[in-house]
Amino acid sequence: FSKSGGNAIAVEDATERMGADVMRWQYAGAPINMVFRFGYGPAEEVTRKMLRLWNVYAFFVTYANLPDCPPIASSAPMDQRSELDRWVIARLHTLIAQCNDRLEHFDSATFVREVEKFLDDLSTWYVRRSRRRFWKSENDQDKLSAYHALYTCLVTLAKLLAPFTPFIAEEMYQNLVRSVDKGAPESVHLSAYPVADPKQIDNSLSEAMRLAMKVSSLGRSARSKAGIPVRRPLKTLIFGVRNANEEHLLHSVASHVKDEVNVDDLT
Repeated sequence: FSKSGGNAIAVEDATERMGADVMRWQYAGAPINMVFRFGYGPAEEVTRKMLRLWNVYAFFVTYANLPDCPPIASSAPMDQRSELDRWVIARLHTLIAQCNDRLEHFDSATFVREVEKFLDDLSTWYVRRSRRRFWKSENDQDKLSAYHALYTCLVTLAKLLAPFTPFIAEEMYQNLVRSVDKGAPESVHLSAYPVADPKQIDNSLSEAMRLAMKVSSLGRSARSKAGIPVRRPLKTLIFGVRNANEEHLLHSVASHVKDEVNVDDLT
């Protein structure tokens, strides 16, 4: 930036226009060994990424405020919960481990990338695949488990992001935690930083779900290229895998692929 050249952006103007947390996230995601483009244009892309978190948070709050919302303080043991819930909690604890490792190495850029990947998985896979569970009129164990899993993810994200996006993290924490637990620390910045629980990490399930997401994406893309609407059922989806282990993993989560691509069978 050069003030005399007329291309400098005052910090007050940047904060007012793009928001302090967006500006901090933009800086945190910039690798120190590369040229960093700062400006309102790049900030718009950062804002879109951060809106993914806010949209998931808003989705949860909307349904949590409904009269028939189940309590979120308890849920079934992990081995009795749905495949989606076990996956997202495993994915969350993997993220916690990655975040702690990257902070230990002063690598904020990788921290940002891993959080953004998780937010993408959370919003475009977990929430979308679980919508019907949130919409259930009956207050059953599956609905309770879905609320509990998403609540856990959002509270943990608020704590993970607190050093980088202090204002968004505090807003989420106050609404999700302090509003229901007056005994909790007064601020997210006074809370203990999350630590991963290795028992919650399931690498096999994580790999299987990753394959399911990839095949589903390719299946939807193939539909689009062929001009076949997603609502039109297909008889068979034929796919290729690299080895027998991938085939086994993918068939273990075949129901998710079938629903996403709207196909009767996988081959």
